[in-house]
Amino acid sequence: MPQILRVFAWVLGILLLLGIATLTTVDRSPVQDRSYYQSTFADLDSSTWSSSSSSHWLGGWASVNVTPTQPAELVGYSPRGPYAFVQDSSHVKALSLSNGKSSIAWLNYELLIVHPHLTEQVRAGVRKAGISLDQLIFTATHTHSGMGGYMPGPLGELAFGGYDEKMVALLVAGSVSALQIALATQDTVTLAYKKTSVSDLVSNRFTKGGSIDPFVRQVLLQRKDGKKATFLTYSAHATALSSKFMGLSGDYPAYLTQQLEQEKVDFALFAAGTVGSHRPLIQGNSPEQVDAYALAIDTTLSADTSQMAVQGDALLRTSQLQINLGEPQLRISKDLRLRPWLFRYLLGEMPAYLDISQVGNILFISSSGELSGVFYKAWDTLAEEKGLYLVVTVFNGSYVGYITPDDLYDASYHEVREMNWFGPGNGKYFDRLIQEVILKAEN
Repeated sequence: MPQILRVFAWVLGILLLLGIATLTTVDRSPVQDRSYYQSTFADLDSSTWSSSSSSHWLGGWASVNVTPTQPAELVGYSPRGPYAFVQDSSHVKALSLSNGKSSIAWLNYELLIVHPHLTEQVRAGVRKAGISLDQLIFTATHTHSGMGGYMPGPLGELAFGGYDEKMVALLVAGSVSALQIALATQDTVTLAYKKTSVSDLVSNRFTKGGSIDPFVRQVLLQRKDGKKATFLTYSAHATALSSKFMGLSGDYPAYLTQQLEQEKVDFALFAAGTVGSHRPLIQGNSPEQVDAYALAIDTTLSADTSQMAVQGDALLRTSQLQINLGEPQLRISKDLRLRPWLFRYLLGEMPAYLDISQVGNILFISSSGELSGVFYKAWDTLAEEKGLYLVVTVFNGSYVGYITPDDLYDASYHEVREMNWFGPGNGKYFDRLIQEVILKAEN
């Protein structure tokens, strides 16, 4: 018996040491009292925006197929293994915009997120190709049936399709090619903004009957030769297909952009909006039902013929705000979290920033945090008071987890508990950041 007790004590001691080494308690001190919060707002107050203006806009766009020749791991939901078939080809899309003095471009991926490692590799490829831009902004459709292979590290290996240098090289080459074509085909364009409610097609995934951002927002470009493009964003998660679906697919954003390109525009780029707490209201999850869901959005967009012209000169202002964050708080229970060293070992470094672009009186803000659409109404109101149209996107080349209202922090939703990596208090933090950025924009 004493021998059994000694063994038990040793095992208990080892487990206790492991717990001390890997776990700690959640820091619930007020976010506004933390130094990182205060320093970020000080940086924002002193930040400057690059600015230029002219009498005209130039726009160009391109889409490049980056479907692998061999099946890649599916990323989204839980690990599912390689896709069994190609339901939809995967693309990298580029949209460039210039006023003849300054140039910006968006890169868009039919992927779950844009990992910082992929961002670094793409930026390196762009520099190597000699492409010069004042700002390059990353976006993703957030499809949960897209390919993996671009996220290094232990968690990437376990849950996100591992890491494949060939996959990264394929995405980099597609990105560079799309940018080169978009820039080479630039021509004079007119710009317009459109905001359409599709409130019966999206819901709050956490709170039944809770507030939502119901709008599809579009920036419409038309070249002097009549060709048209649209940049559109929407807050419903791209989770229309079943988690058991084993085909490579862009989910409803791919179906929607295909429908738009068949009849209405020559190019459509879908960037995930404030998807942090929104889901699609769809009847079923087969490819046919997903196509019908996309058609319902398309039909609503077509019925709305109102659009607003971009006002004033071709003003282009850009900035990037680095967001300081506290220690990562990846929780395993309500009050226990992984220690920061273990988080960084599993996920690597995850920088946070806002990409800010003012195009005439359209203000684009792109976030590293997966923002909730619950915040959007207040942001929209503030922007409208300044005579601005607001377009908020996420997955801008890094990822720092969910940014949801703080009163949900202890709710029993795994997306809020396990994916709110730097809370509590991030809802208040990012909400105020977006509002302060809006106030700094010109009107």
